[in-house]
Amino acid sequence: MWETRTVQLSVRLPCDIASMAEEAQKSDPEFLSRIVLYGLTRRSIYQHLRSVDTSFSGDMESIQVQP
Repeated sequence: MWETRTVQLSVRLPCDIASMAEEAQKSDPEFLSRIVLYGLTRRSIYQHLRSVDTSFSGDMESIQVQP
């Protein structure tokens, strides 16, 4: 698949969500890793699409529509 490495994250969550996260970590140690990977992947795709959209919008401004 791809090369991986361990990172330590520290986040502040509401108490009830923190409890659920701790329980999920105990029952399925890979679960939170998959969630973080999913979230960061979505963020990366969003940023890429946003930059493509920005450059595309700039190109559209130079196009003149003729009736």
